[in-house]
Order: sequence, then C-alpha cells, then structure tokens
Amino acid sequence: LDQIGPMTQNVEDAAILYDIISGHDEKDSTSAHKNDKVCDKLNSNRKLKIAVLPKHIQNANEDVKKAYDLAIAALKNAGHEIVERELMDAKFDISAYYITATAEATTNLARYDGIRYGNRVVGKDLNDTFVQTRSQGFGDEVKRRILLGNFVLSSGYYEAYYVKAQKTRHLIKDQYSKIFQEVDLILSPVAPTTANKFGELSTPMEMYLSDLYTISVNLAGLPAISIPVAKSRDNMPIGLQLIANAYEEQTLFDGALSLEKEIGYNN
Repeated sequence: LDQIGPMTQNVEDAAILYDIISGHDEKDSTSAHKNDKVCDKLNSNRKLKIAVLPKHIQNANEDVKKAYDLAIAALKNAGHEIVERELMDAKFDISAYYITATAEATTNLARYDGIRYGNRVVGKDLNDTFVQTRSQGFGDEVKRRILLGNFVLSSGYYEAYYVKAQKTRHLIKDQYSKIFQEVDLILSPVAPTTANKFGELSTPMEMYLSDLYTISVNLAGLPAISIPVAKSRDNMPIGLQLIANAYEEQTLFDGALSLEKEIGYNN
C-alpha cells in the first residue's frame, strides 16, 4: 500500500514528472513492464464518460459537496458525459485498509531493531537495546500501527481479521472493475472536510476517517489525481480526485487537464 504522491503546480507538471518516474525498474519486483509516456499526448479536448457518486459523498461536509457539484457542472460544460454510479459504504474501505496497513507496518518495521537498521539506543543488554531503540525511535502513531499489526497477524486472529480484510479488498477492486467497464473516470472527493488545524484531531480514529475517500484507490491499485477546484467559506482549498482504471494514466491526465482548464481555479 505504500505509494509516493508527487505534488506539482498543475496537471501538466504532474504529467512531466510521471513520465520521469514511470516505467519498469529492474531492481523493483513490483514495478510493471510498462513505459507509456503521457505528457506529449495530453489532450484536454478528449470527451470522456465520467462517473459521479451522489450517495458516496454524503459523509462530506457542505463545502465539499458544493465543490463536487461545481466540478460536475464544469465537466458537463466541457462536453464530458456524466453518469451516476455507486460504491459500497466507505466504512468497509477504512476497516480493510487499516488492518492491511498495520500488518504491513509490523512486518516492514521489524528490521529496525537497533542492530541491523536505523538508530540504536544502547541498553543494558541486547533485549533492552532492542526495546529502548524501538521505544525512542518510533512515534506514537507508528507504535500504534505496529501493535495493531501484530494483533491482526497473531495466531487466532489472522483468519478473523487479516484474511477478511483481504477478501474485502478483493470486493473493493471488483466494484471498481465493474464501474470501469462502463466509464473512463470516476470523480470523488479527496477528503470529507477541508484541512484540519494542527492538533485539531483529538483521536486516531478522527485522523483515520479523514482518509475516507482515498484509501479504496490504494486498495484497488488504481491511479488517481487530486485537483484543487474551489475554496471553502473559511477560505480553505477544496480538492477533488479523478480515478482511472489500472494503467489508464493517459485518460486520467487528459480528464484532469480538462477539469483544470474548465474550473480555472487559481490557488
């Protein structure tokens, strides 16, 4: 699930950067044998069929909903066909994601024991060195994910949690595949609210719920791009995302460039 998220000034810059970082890497067994460049073929005049999710956005606040309607009107004005589709309740995405993500965190961070990788805090013996290194080297959220990951992967709970999360992940991927049989792109919010102030989120659960609209994209292994489209009543930027089918980055960038030009948003 670990993905990079480049930030650029505009869609064209994102396409340029995509062309630089995409392609097969011989030292990365997870990279695809594809090297399709998109920047030189950008076409904002291409007419696409785009799905919107009227029920799926009900958890968003009013500012985000208004921005969503604004983007839909802009896409229609640009000549794109808009159709309504639905995804399953996003609460299942949250559950599947955080079980999977914590399990990954546990296994990937096990190497940082002060012996092989990372910083070392010397203790009174080997075990104490191990404990002190991880206690002082990891922040609260990382520790929380390691603990949860060990729990869901432990004997007696693996089937009840991790296996069910993977089955749910398969269902999420299947529902996207079904929608993409009929459409080119999906329009979705990036978050249910605008950005929070520092320290405003008082519990980890509040932080997790802010990922409501983005994590299913990672679970399904799809490309997506976030585009600023409006500002809230308190002058905070609101972004929406376009989601494409796997390996359809050209379609993604074409649709994003069209929306960017039609919206004319200046941040």
